[in-house]
Amino acid sequence: MSVPARAYLSIGEVLSKLRGDFPDITISKIRFLESEGLIEPQRTPSGYRKFTSRDLDRLRYVLMAQRDQYLPLRVIKENLDALDRGLEPTANGIAAPRVTLGIATIDGEIAPANFAEQSEMRLSREELLSASALSEAQLVELESFGLITLRGRHYDADALAVAKAVAEMAAFGIEARHLRSFKTAADREIGLIEQVITPFTRQKSSEAKARAEEVQKEMAALSVRLHSSLVRSGLNRPR
Repeated sequence: MSVPARAYLSIGEVLSKLRGDFPDITISKIRFLESEGLIEPQRTPSGYRKFTSRDLDRLRYVLMAQRDQYLPLRVIKENLDALDRGLEPTANGIAAPRVTLGIATIDGEIAPANFAEQSEMRLSREELLSASALSEAQLVELESFGLITLRGRHYDADALAVAKAVAEMAAFGIEARHLRSFKTAADREIGLIEQVITPFTRQKSSEAKARAEEVQKEMAALSVRLHSSLVRSGLNRPR
């Protein structure tokens, strides 16, 4: 029987993993970077640090940025914040979304995997406008019709996808007010999917929860497939 790997590393183990690439790294250096807020390892009840693989990756990033780019800690900290929000720091210090808006397919059809939980992208209003090429007036209108909504205090990857699509459609004279029917149709499809998975969500077992998530993704993919087929069929009907 195999023994599962521990989820956490001690500070000594972290030091050992880093020394191959960063010979000058010391425990004092790691503690200093923690005091500067660049990493936040958890603690055991007795006060010992517990590092995750994410902590290790962040340390590698910090040390490489210092060694290879000579970046000050303030800039590195800003870059880490951007990475945490799903953005990609650039050479000029401006962070930009690094999300891929491509759609996974299976045999040419929309894959259920597209409807899994989204990334943790968190965009400010200014970042969303910049990345999508929407105007402030367009965004206000889209929000008034419920096509784009805040998630807490930020916009997520879905908001960016909608914004980019609307911005491209605007080139054909399409305005937000023309797209309300898309939102209505989507809400109806969501209601139908929720109706299907309700028997699973009412159960408390982990198996039922997993089945609900699986059915939800499959139904969402089928819904989009049906929608696209109906649009294609309607556009290709004899005139």
